[in-house]
Amino acid sequence: MNKVVTFGELMLRLMPEGHHRFVQVNNFNAEFGGAEANVAVSLAQFGCDSYFVSRFPQNEIGQSAVNCIRRFGVKTDYSVRGGDRLGIYFLEKGASQRGSVCIYDRKNSAFAESSESDYDWKEIFKGAKWFHVSGVTPALSKKTAALALEACKKAKQSGLIVSCDLNYRSKLWTKAQAKKTMSEIAKYVDVCIANEEDALNVFGIKTHKTDIDNGIIDKEAYRKTAELLSKKFGFKKVAVTLRQSINADNNNWSALLYDKKEAVFSREYAIHIVERVGSGDAFAAALIYALIKQSEGAEFYKTNQDVIEFASAAGCLKHTIEGDFNLVTEEEVLHLVKSKGTGRIER
Repeated sequence: MNKVVTFGELMLRLMPEGHHRFVQVNNFNAEFGGAEANVAVSLAQFGCDSYFVSRFPQNEIGQSAVNCIRRFGVKTDYSVRGGDRLGIYFLEKGASQRGSVCIYDRKNSAFAESSESDYDWKEIFKGAKWFHVSGVTPALSKKTAALALEACKKAKQSGLIVSCDLNYRSKLWTKAQAKKTMSEIAKYVDVCIANEEDALNVFGIKTHKTDIDNGIIDKEAYRKTAELLSKKFGFKKVAVTLRQSINADNNNWSALLYDKKEAVFSREYAIHIVERVGSGDAFAAALIYALIKQSEGAEFYKTNQDVIEFASAAGCLKHTIEGDFNLVTEEEVLHLVKSKGTGRIER
C-alpha cells in the first residue's frame, strides 16, 4: 500500500437534526470532520496506507476524535497531544433556496496552537509517496501557516508529491492573507485543487463567462483558469471542480484536469444532495488515489480522462452520504463511472 500523509485539524461537528435551524433546537448531533481528515478517511477506504497528522487535546473529547478517525482505518501514529480544546464547527443544513450555514469555534484550538517541535517531518515522511494539505490549515493561525509551509518544503525535500486544495474560507482569513501565504506554499505544490471561487479569492484569477448561481458554466473559461494557475506557480497538474448550484438540494457536478498539455472534463452529474460538506475533500482524495494508480500503470487509470472520471464520481457519491466522510470503496466509485448512475437497487 502507498503511504499518504495529510496534515490538518479534526473538529467536533455539531448539527441540528435534519433541516432544523440553530434557533429551533435544544440538541445537536455530535460527529467529527475536517478537510484533511476527510481526505485521509477516503484514502483509507480505497486501501491506501493513510496517515493523518494533527494535534489533539489530552482529554476525553480529544480521544473520541482520535478513536473516530482510527475506526475508518486512518493511522494517527504521528499525531500528538497537547492544548486545551478541540476545534468545533456548527452546521445548519440548508434546503431549497435556503443555503447551509457553517459557524466556526476553533480559535486557540489544540491544533491551531501547534508548534514546530510537535512534528518530526523527516520521520513522518519516511517511506511516504504523497503529502496533502489544504488552505484551511494555514488559515487557522500564524503557527499553522508556518507549519504548513514547512511541511510542504520538507515533503519536497523527501521526494514526495505535494497536493494542495486551496479551500478558501472567508470566516478564517482575508483574501490578502490567503494570497500572501498560499503564494509561498504554492511554490512546493505539484497538484493544485480548486474551484473558480478559490482561484479568484486566493490568487485573483477570474473565471470569465461563468455564473454558478445562475447555472452558467463556460468550459473554455475553466480550462483557461487552470492554465493560468499552472503557468503562475508551475503546478504539474490542476484539478478544478465545476458546480452549478440550482438550489441547496440540487446541483450539477463535474470536473476538469489540466496537465500543461491538455484539459479533460468529466461527465456531468445531476445530484439531489443529501450532504454537501466534504464533497471537495472526497474529490481531492479520489484524485490523489487515481494519480497514484496511474503512476503505477494500473489498468483503469491509464489516461487523464480515467483519473478525472474517478475523482468526479467519488465527489458525486459523497453528496449522498451524511457526515464529513466519504465512506465508499474503489469498487463503488468505479461502478458509478462505468454505469449510467441511475441508483438502482442492488440485490
